[in-house]
Amino acid sequence: MGTTEVNIYEYIDDAVRDSIDYLKRNGLDVDTGHWQGVSTEGHPDLVTSEVTNLQWTAKMPPDAEEAAELIQPNLPWAEDHFQERIAGEPTNPGREYKNWPWWRDQDSDTMIDGKFTHTYQERFWPPRELLGIRYLYGNLDDVIGLLRDHPHTRQATFPIFFPEDTGSTHGGRIPCTLHYHFLLRSGQLHTWYPIRSCDAVRHFRDDVYLAVRLTQHVLTRLYEPDTLWADIEPGYLNFNAYSFHVNKGDMHRL
Repeated sequence: MGTTEVNIYEYIDDAVRDSIDYLKRNGLDVDTGHWQGVSTEGHPDLVTSEVTNLQWTAKMPPDAEEAAELIQPNLPWAEDHFQERIAGEPTNPGREYKNWPWWRDQDSDTMIDGKFTHTYQERFWPPRELLGIRYLYGNLDDVIGLLRDHPHTRQATFPIFFPEDTGSTHGGRIPCTLHYHFLLRSGQLHTWYPIRSCDAVRHFRDDVYLAVRLTQHVLTRLYEPDTLWADIEPGYLNFNAYSFHVNKGDMHRL
């Protein structure tokens, strides 16, 4: 396994660039047998080059403009989709998926009866009446409310991977993002972002941008003059990709 040490960066663009360089130098060939439902048999371009347990910590930019400049996501799509995620509506399929730069009209391959197995806006805003083992599901507003009431809480975890994803028993796609965790310390709101699978070409920069924008959004929602939250700034993003990879056919795009 190609594993990495945790590196700390003052500039998030250095973390992004070093992650890609590390994959180029240390990636090992892995054939998972399928890629997004397509068999890799006879498709050597779908075999991946992979490093595992990619970890880094990087200072988050203070605003969307600097985040876009440093991270270089797919714009305007990444920002448009972020706004779709936080809009408060659990849409499926939503509208922005068709504007994703890598969308190739895969409706029949990725949807069932016109819906995806999940969307991130569904995970941000599950139905209020949805009951878990004992209690009703929470949403992004609940995480923000917890931070407002208990600023130094250790409980501000926002799950994206739900129990229904366990074992992929429904046979469809499951979220790559596992959760976001927020922690206020020393005047900064830090974010932990574990992701089980991250494609270096098709998703990496957008995933990092979306995590930073979510942190900025949480701080915007929490801001209130003459309170503790009036002076809090974005802290460090703690990124951990269990599998950081690229399709062999996309190596030239790195």
